[in-house]
Amino acid sequence: MAETLKFHFTPVDAPRGDEANVHAQPSTEVTDTIAALRQHLPEAITDVVTYAGEQTVFVARAQLLEVCRLLKDSLGYTYLSDLAGVDRFTEETCRFEIFYNLVNITAGKRIRLKVRVGEDDAAVPSITGLFKAADWNERECFDMLGIRFEDHPDLRRMYMPEDFEYHPQRKEFPLLGIPGSLPLPPQTPEGELTMDPFAAAHGRRPVACTQEPVREEEP
Repeated sequence: MAETLKFHFTPVDAPRGDEANVHAQPSTEVTDTIAALRQHLPEAITDVVTYAGEQTVFVARAQLLEVCRLLKDSLGYTYLSDLAGVDRFTEETCRFEIFYNLVNITAGKRIRLKVRVGEDDAAVPSITGLFKAADWNERECFDMLGIRFEDHPDLRRMYMPEDFEYHPQRKEFPLLGIPGSLPLPPQTPEGELTMDPFAAAHGRRPVACTQEPVREEEP
């Protein structure tokens, strides 16, 4: 009989400093790029944070397009590899973060930008005019977190129905969903719409497809 693997759980890790990251790659060292940004757009860079050998540049929302345009047209960062949002779930002024990973393929460099916005004004300029790849990334971020991307050519929900009232990746959204918010197909052909995606977790068990009545074969 195989031995059961032991499970080690650490509830809370002690805070650690910004220790040297032996796995950090030269591609994430972009001091020269940051210096160029500060030289040309000094008011756009609100902060630069180094953690685990990687630098993150915080950008003022109003100057996001200027920063991205400078990176693309003058500094060689022509490829948008990723864009997404984060719910920091804080009562601070800026609850949400949008991060952008841009790559300079020729130089082998990668830079991460971040913009913070508040819950009451969760909107940033769309960068689809500079990077077409941002199209669906921005739509996904809008769908999941409710962050609006101004001047996006087609800002529609990507996964959820257009009339869905919630944003599933916001931290207050229940892990088991909200009963009644999204009708699902019935469990059986003759059944009713399923109004609770996790009925068993809420004390109900709908009829399973394996419990359908047996149909009599025609002679």
